[in-house]
Amino acid sequence: MGVGASAAGVAGLSLAGEKGGAAADGEPLVLSLRDAKKGTFDLFSGGSRITITDAGLAKKLLKAVKR
Repeated sequence: MGVGASAAGVAGLSLAGEKGGAAADGEPLVLSLRDAKKGTFDLFSGGSRITITDAGLAKKLLKAVKR
């Protein structure tokens, strides 16, 4: 099951290797939940994609959309 979200930022989300100001250029962020059980997300900004894992965030997002 995939859940897509577009956001300017996600409170409490920390990315390994994150560079300061990465989203400050006005590019939208698109967060795609790839694997709900594992909490694996693809995060897109501009032409970049990174993969993060946060099972707690996946659970919160699924609860918000009641799935």
